[in-house]
Amino acid sequence: MALQAGIVGLPNVGKSTLFNAVSNSAKAQASNYRFCTIDPNVGLVDVPDTRLSKLAELVQPDKIIPTQIEIVDIAGLVRGASKGEGLGNKFLGNIREVDAIIHVIRCFEDENILREEGSINPVGDKEIIDTELQLKDLESVEKKIQRTEKQARIDPKLKAELDILLRCKAQLEKGRSIRELALSKEEKPAIADLFLLTDKPVLYVANVDEASMHTGNAFSQALQAAIQSENAELIIMNNSIEAQIAEMDTAEDKALFMSEYGMQQPALDRLIHATYTLLNLFTYFTAGKQEVRAWTIHQGWKAPQAAGVIHTDFEKGFIKAEVISYEDFVHYGSEAACREVGKLRIEGKEYIVKDGDVMHFRFNV
Repeated sequence: MALQAGIVGLPNVGKSTLFNAVSNSAKAQASNYRFCTIDPNVGLVDVPDTRLSKLAELVQPDKIIPTQIEIVDIAGLVRGASKGEGLGNKFLGNIREVDAIIHVIRCFEDENILREEGSINPVGDKEIIDTELQLKDLESVEKKIQRTEKQARIDPKLKAELDILLRCKAQLEKGRSIRELALSKEEKPAIADLFLLTDKPVLYVANVDEASMHTGNAFSQALQAAIQSENAELIIMNNSIEAQIAEMDTAEDKALFMSEYGMQQPALDRLIHATYTLLNLFTYFTAGKQEVRAWTIHQGWKAPQAAGVIHTDFEKGFIKAEVISYEDFVHYGSEAACREVGKLRIEGKEYIVKDGDVMHFRFNV
């Protein structure tokens, strides 16, 4: 579904190193320069899922296709980016339409890596980025208020929309993000066309030194305390180690490398799963001899919507879905075995798809 997460942060915090680690289709230039990444890098990230491997083991398909998330990496933002400092307007525009933001924050000391903001200060770094995003959103909201005020004089229906915009303006002027307003589903359309940066869910990455990759450090602890009120998640990782793991060719090499660092799995797996959770995403599967494939949907989607992810015709002509739970499929070993014992269900248009469902759709062309 081309869901996107955008990586933001100050220069030289490890953003492009993280992008290199997570992306399996593009590589960013990770260099010790402020604007080494001028144009946004976009990469597709496989969502690790042991269930997909298990299904493939049982079905023995010709192809195995994981679901993916698109990662957008932009150049490091600087103080004043919202006003155009460091090509900030261009960079902020590059993440307008992402679904979530991954905010990378430096939580390590290294005199060889440039830092223009003085001593290491993760909370201060976070506030710089927050302020730039808020100022950019304020600019967007104020422009729409000007348009809406004129129209509301003629069309009273727009007064409610104007009220929502004014609430957003007041929130931003207080240095607070729009997501903290917790606008209702009915109120959201008033700002939907603005793609506000501070309305997007955020996942924080504390890029720590090697010695702190399992436990964190004083910097990451300070950052954790600073985001307590945001209901946001913090992932602690060493981006350089993750990039090294990603560059290895074989699973055996990766396993050996991770064992040397006492790692059960790459921290990237946690990052990708956390992003998935942040966006309230589920995975369902299709499993046949041609391919075993994972598909991304939003939590709460009904069967026709899920079918539409495969092809719009599937949703338009939806008749029914044949559904097997992942647990039953693995327990009985095949679709045929599940059918025999009555574990294959026929579901209609109102069925809400569950995470891990193995599905086959019937539809009219």
